[in-house]
Amino acid sequence: MQMSQRPEDPIGQVEASSNVGRLAATIDRLRKEIQDAQLAAEGRALIELARGILVERLHCGPTQAAQQLAALAEQAGLSQLELAADIINQTAQDRLSDAARDFLAQAGADARAAEAPSVAVRLRIAESGVLYAADSQMVAESLLEHALAPLGATAVAVWAAGPDASLTLAGYAGFSAEEARRWRYVPPGVATPARRALVERRTVWFTSLSEQGLPSIGQRQLPGGGRVTVPAGTGGRILGVLEIAWPHPLQPQPPQIHKQVDALAELCAHTLEAPADRRTAASDMAELIDLVDALPDPALVLSPQLDDGGRLTDFRIHHSNGRFADPAGRPRGSVTGTLLLEAYPLAAGDSGLMEKIEHVHATGEPFRAEGMTLTALADQVPLTTLADISLTRHGNCILLIWRVQDEVVRLASLLQHAQRLGRIGGFEENTQTGEITWNSQLYELYGLTPADRPIPLEHLRERAHPDDATTIGRFLRTVLHHRHPGATAFRLQRDDGIIRHIRVVAEPVFDADGRMAAIRGAYQDISAQHWTEVALAATRDQLALSEQQVNERNRLTLQLQHAIMPPTRGPLEAFGLHIAVRYRPAEKEHLVGGDWYDTFILPSKQILLSVGDIAGHGIQAATGMVILRNALRGLAATGAGPAQLLTWLNLVAHHLTESVTATAVCGLYDPTTRILRWARAGHLPPILIRQNRATELPTIDGIMLGAFSEADYSEEQIQLEQGDTLLMYTDGLIERRDHTLQHSQAELLLIAEHPAANLDHRLDHLLTHCNSDTDDDTCLIGVQLQ
Repeated sequence: MQMSQRPEDPIGQVEASSNVGRLAATIDRLRKEIQDAQLAAEGRALIELARGILVERLHCGPTQAAQQLAALAEQAGLSQLELAADIINQTAQDRLSDAARDFLAQAGADARAAEAPSVAVRLRIAESGVLYAADSQMVAESLLEHALAPLGATAVAVWAAGPDASLTLAGYAGFSAEEARRWRYVPPGVATPARRALVERRTVWFTSLSEQGLPSIGQRQLPGGGRVTVPAGTGGRILGVLEIAWPHPLQPQPPQIHKQVDALAELCAHTLEAPADRRTAASDMAELIDLVDALPDPALVLSPQLDDGGRLTDFRIHHSNGRFADPAGRPRGSVTGTLLLEAYPLAAGDSGLMEKIEHVHATGEPFRAEGMTLTALADQVPLTTLADISLTRHGNCILLIWRVQDEVVRLASLLQHAQRLGRIGGFEENTQTGEITWNSQLYELYGLTPADRPIPLEHLRERAHPDDATTIGRFLRTVLHHRHPGATAFRLQRDDGIIRHIRVVAEPVFDADGRMAAIRGAYQDISAQHWTEVALAATRDQLALSEQQVNERNRLTLQLQHAIMPPTRGPLEAFGLHIAVRYRPAEKEHLVGGDWYDTFILPSKQILLSVGDIAGHGIQAATGMVILRNALRGLAATGAGPAQLLTWLNLVAHHLTESVTATAVCGLYDPTTRILRWARAGHLPPILIRQNRATELPTIDGIMLGAFSEADYSEEQIQLEQGDTLLMYTDGLIERRDHTLQHSQAELLLIAEHPAANLDHRLDHLLTHCNSDTDDDTCLIGVQLQ
């Protein structure tokens, strides 16, 4: 009894799977055999080509050439295929030869024997595959398999450039069929890596496609991979673009790889060139000439001129139409048939015309420009002409059309441009026929269309604001009755509700008999000027008020400061001390600061000496100075030492003022012991002059007042000797923008050592020769023990 197997039978599933596997293996084997056969055929083609070269060079038969090739290969230790590629390279001397030779020159000693011959073989096999390919699809597959896969590339696209600079996918390999369908056509103007190579006419390397932000085929498949796009063309004309993709970011490649890629692009150019493009069809040229002869503007048909190497060197003037007028005055016959740079050598100069023609010929991208400068030589004298230029490619030729801008056209264009910028509309009224002519700008000012009837000048009051009726009446009497030129300004009320401020000027025109024939004039929209003047007037008034308030505030600040610390003060003599002070306010009132000084005798018969500097300028600094100065006086009456006084003064600055910070030096002199006790809060230390030598007192710790709520200050003391002079000052005495503070302090010590007849002379000398440049307040106290 035979049992039927169900689909879920495990044995049946195993057998089915085995059959599928065998079928897949058979397909892979057959595909491999086809590829091997194709590779062998391409290899045999290279060997047969090398044998043909030997037949021609050695003047021998095919059999002898085959024997000679085998013998040479054995002697060189190479395969016949590798030797054949080498023979072809030496004979061809083309880009593929250069690429293989460059790789050989750049490779190391080990690579020369191994990799270099394989490079030559795979480049020549790729060439063979391209030349015998039936279409561009086979070209892309051959390039990827034989030449690009060894470089690590996984996909390639061959783009054909259209006459309008569009791109069509002619062949691809490594990309999916769905992706190829999505990218079968790229319209003109779409930015892609291939378009960059086309427009810039150079090879463009992209480290990573995603970093560039340019869309291209396979961007979802290979988002972070590298790309290179190479223009492929011949004779100066780009026929397409070769785009190669890598799966990983692309590092900078050596020069030999660059040459290989350029050589492969040249192979693609020969396959992209259609048979019809390889020759100039007589019918197409005849149609182009007929088109040019029908044009109303001067035009030239330019055909590319190539050298022996196929490189573009110039363009020949193939045809000129009947409208053609040579700028140098030469007849058409002397220009037609000549090379462009021979007829117009300055086309390669400042105008850049030759460069534009080359770009249009290479890319197919049309070029148009207005007011381009064309320069021709007439008996070696340059003649300049302004013209509107149009360049388009038709087949392999360039159509150059230009329209010369004569002086009348240029002046009319300039006038129209000036009227548009100045928002000026012109008019003319014929007083005999009543005909009124407006330009387009005047229609726009009135908010009308050219289909509307112009408004006569005598009806101007109907369109104006009622309050301007009197002004307009005087204007109309001046022009229409007294027949004199006139001008006025009024508010125009348009039909759309917009009100414009308009200035109108008009003058009568008389005929030969003295009769008024017409009125000509212009309207100008001065709305922006009007409102600008209104805004400026308001701003000017506001600035004047603000300036007045600032000046009054600065004056009050200066009066407050001078009331407390006058610029000059008589000397103080007490207990053998001679004390002199100097205060120099800022020259500019708005820079009035908060520097202060104070010297007075305490109830304990000690003498308080202090200087300080409030941060900032203006009324806040001045009032802060008053608070701290008076607070120090009151605190000093307690009999506390300098360090304790600064500790209390810091509390006052931090808690009892509005964010006031300051530096200060406080000293107490005891006449009985001649000892000066002193402390500092972020201030410059005093200077002691003893026996004509000036030194700074040691710097002791002490943070500026008001910076922190709690601060401790150190205290030092010095015993004065007879003849000693002590100086206490603020930084306005020495501060300079171009010197460090340390440098300025060193200069101050040298100036302080200058001999002086008395203390007052010494202080005056310091104020004169300390060249500070910050225009800050300056306080200076001098104490001399007699």
